[in-house]
Amino acid sequence: MTNWLKPERRRWIILALVFAAMVLNYVDRQIVSVLKPTLKAEFGIDDRGYATLINVFVFCYAATYAVAGWLVDRFGAGRMMFWGVLAWSSASLASGFTRTFGQLAVCRGLLGISEPTTFPSQLRTVTIWFPPALRATANSICAAGSTIGAIIAAPLVAWLTLNISWRAAFVVPALLGLGVAVLWRFLYRDPPAEIAAQAGAAEAGAGARFTWGQLWRTRSLWGILLSRFITDPVWYFCLFWLPGYLQEQSGFTLAQVGLFGWIPFLFADVGGVGSSMFSDRLVKRGFEPLRARKFTLAGAAIVAPLCALTPHIPQPVATLAIFCVVGAVCLTWLFNLGVVVAECFPAANVGSVWGIAGAFGAVGAMCFNAYVGEAMSTFGSATIFTALAFLHPLGAIVLCLMTRRERPAAAPSLRPA
Repeated sequence: MTNWLKPERRRWIILALVFAAMVLNYVDRQIVSVLKPTLKAEFGIDDRGYATLINVFVFCYAATYAVAGWLVDRFGAGRMMFWGVLAWSSASLASGFTRTFGQLAVCRGLLGISEPTTFPSQLRTVTIWFPPALRATANSICAAGSTIGAIIAAPLVAWLTLNISWRAAFVVPALLGLGVAVLWRFLYRDPPAEIAAQAGAAEAGAGARFTWGQLWRTRSLWGILLSRFITDPVWYFCLFWLPGYLQEQSGFTLAQVGLFGWIPFLFADVGGVGSSMFSDRLVKRGFEPLRARKFTLAGAAIVAPLCALTPHIPQPVATLAIFCVVGAVCLTWLFNLGVVVAECFPAANVGSVWGIAGAFGAVGAMCFNAYVGEAMSTFGSATIFTALAFLHPLGAIVLCLMTRRERPAAAPSLRPA
């Protein structure tokens, strides 16, 4: 191995590629939210039709997330990340050539089927390449790519639409994604034994794992699943409804969304990365790792009810300011929950657990999304923001009471469940 690709350096190169994949993953899923008024006019749909389009994606996403996690544990992060990025970039590329609402819905469904491979692969990669004292920070850098994607999406999609066409907004990011897939194929390797040992992941190759059936009997799995089911709808609302809300309720034009709509996602990233660094600092100061993650998550949940003020302070600047805080809460949770999984379960199970958790989060978002589409059309937005305000505090109670370090009673055979 050449010196410039020694393991200590390779892991940061791998981290950069994961970051790039996460950026493009979120750009691709955010396109429809930025183009909501444009697509409604292009395909002749209303808010209920738009909610259907979102739910096609979320349903497929939820249905395949748990399977994707198992596949990552079965075949490895390297292989599944490659095929995942290749597949969802191709689905996004096809979206740019659709002519009917049905065709666009099919492409969004394919995007939903293929995108879940990214997140279990990312968590598995961080778990086996980075030691606990760096794990939350490394995980947050990877996961921050998702919100960088959300930041980039608004100005990029607006610029491409206004200067070329809305179809280019799908095609250009998709081509970049295909390039990332090629780079990943040539540069990713599993860590050598000494790096895996530093990361505490040597057990992944030694068979220290829960079987699929044993996982479902652990209390921590249910704590993580329920907390994501409860809290994920807030982040999905930010992704799929906030850009349209700014245009249709706050009076923003598409160009103004491009100029300002990225701001809450920037603050979300800063909050997510900052809270993860704070969590790692607690570990370095002697906090038990899982306790440090819980402390961080509970602290963020305290400020989440600020969301309820949104419809009562209708100025666009106030809406952006409130969602800067809400976004920071959401990403504090998403970034640190992944590390909670790594602290609670053996490395050989983190892909499966995170996949199942992502599926539960997507189902929660899908249920809430159906409510949003109906409520926006009939009752207005106040009830929506009131409901959103208390989801993170409820999730914090569930997480703190139900999660702990889980250890297999005995190491089963090497064959995955």
